[in-house]
Amino acid sequence: MTKETHKENKGDLSEKLSQLGKIVSWFENQEEIDVEKGLELIKEGAVLIKDSKERLKEIENEFTEIKKELADK
Repeated sequence: MTKETHKENKGDLSEKLSQLGKIVSWFENQEEIDVEKGLELIKEGAVLIKDSKERLKEIENEFTEIKKELADK
């Protein structure tokens, strides 16, 4: 993985987490929830969570590879 790709993925994960935070804040700040808007945001949040979990798994795999490389030396 190139440094550029790594930076893009890192920013991508941070952005997804930020978007999830905005969705949570929206729900927390509603006195009366617009059901249609809420449904849209829940769908968006589900996609963000799925994508974030995939990226976190990739990161975990990278750490595992580094750990193996260090153990072999």
